[in-house]
Amino acid sequence: MPPDAPALDETMLAMDVVDTLRHADRLVERELRGEERRSRLKDRLREIYATQGIEVPDRILEQGVATLEEQRFAYQPTPPSFARSVAMLWVTRATWGRKLLLALGAVLLLGGGWYFGLQLPAERREAAQRIELSTGIPEALRAERERIAAAGNAEALGEADRLAAEGQAAAQAGALEDARDRLARLREVQATLTRDYTVRIVSRPGEPSGVWRVPQANPRARNFYLIVEAVGRDGRPVEIPVTSEEDGRRVVTSRWGLRVTAEEFERVRRDKLQDGVIGDPVVGRKRAGTLAPEWSINTTGGAILQW
Repeated sequence: MPPDAPALDETMLAMDVVDTLRHADRLVERELRGEERRSRLKDRLREIYATQGIEVPDRILEQGVATLEEQRFAYQPTPPSFARSVAMLWVTRATWGRKLLLALGAVLLLGGGWYFGLQLPAERREAAQRIELSTGIPEALRAERERIAAAGNAEALGEADRLAAEGQAAAQAGALEDARDRLARLREVQATLTRDYTVRIVSRPGEPSGVWRVPQANPRARNFYLIVEAVGRDGRPVEIPVTSEEDGRRVVTSRWGLRVTAEEFERVRRDKLQDGVIGDPVVGRKRAGTLAPEWSINTTGGAILQW
């Protein structure tokens, strides 16, 4: 140690003086400057250490005041900078890192759920629809049209040509629902051509064989209907599409009300009143290769679905 180096106890005393000065400095008027302020600080220090029974040389007091003014022992925070920000992030990584990982996990979970639950299925549906529009539906339209043409029914072929053309145009325009609708109607025409059944008046105990309605458009008139059913060669009911003339509703059913003239309705009514049964219940025959039944009674072909 150099001979002029201060003793350790003096160094500790000087540091204590500086620390005491920091507190004593608050007791000195802030407006005092220069020697007057230095003198007041030293006087205050003497009083403080005197109360503790410690005698501090003037040399130590001078050093303490000078050190306080130089801020030698005061902590000076690092000024704001990029390096400081990076260091603070690194030091506090345990605090914010866990929250960041949880937030990233939540984002990945939500993003994955959205992509795999919504986006990916939507993309697959769109891809499937594009394939269906480009190849599936046009090919199916052509196949159904050819099957109908093979039946040799001119009326059915004309309807098939119209539906196939509309379906092809819808497919080229990307209108998937319209293209599917035309394909479904083509298949309905094909199914109609293959059906073979008879239309019979319902004649069973407890079930009506005919009803009449008062139309809303003309309260003075009456519409007459026979309750009929489609029956196949095996005796089983055959379901066919029927459209109600009252509300336009279209359903697939084996039983409906067939509109007839008042004279036809009255004939069937009298026939059933004689012995409770109808002598000839068959009123129409639908043969394979045709679109509509051939009626043996006077009918408009109109129908109702409720009675």
